[in-house]
Amino acid sequence: MIVVHRLKGEEFVINANLIETIEASPDTVITLTTERKFIVREKLPEVLEMVKNYHREVLQKPYHLGD
Repeated sequence: MIVVHRLKGEEFVINANLIETIEASPDTVITLTTERKFIVREKLPEVLEMVKNYHREVLQKPYHLGD
């Protein structure tokens, strides 16, 4: 999950696994695989970095079976 902000400043969370596209036109528009679109304050490179960090963090966590 990544934390982003609506244009009016409200903070919300998006499931990074559902992001299909991120566009800068000029506002940043995040489109999910569900076809929902969100316009956010963060610039495209910021969102991209958050998504990369999220996936990096998920991949580095140890996975335990049967604990």
